[in-house]
Amino acid sequence: MGAPTGPVRIAVDRDLCEGLGMCEAMASDYFELDDDEVMHVLDETPAEADRGRVHAAVEACPVLALRLAPA
Repeated sequence: MGAPTGPVRIAVDRDLCEGLGMCEAMASDYFELDDDEVMHVLDETPAEADRGRVHAAVEACPVLALRLAPA
């Protein structure tokens, strides 16, 4: 499936997130791991120009803890 169209919001399932950092490696201006390997979303609403890269980072999550939801 391709990147969603229209405004989106990054949603995180904290119960699934293991802090593996794939999202940060692919889109570090949107995702960041702290020193305790807890992932933080730096900007929940990616700009349209960044949506493809953020979508790829969401899709790369090995534990499926991320998704893009309609804003």
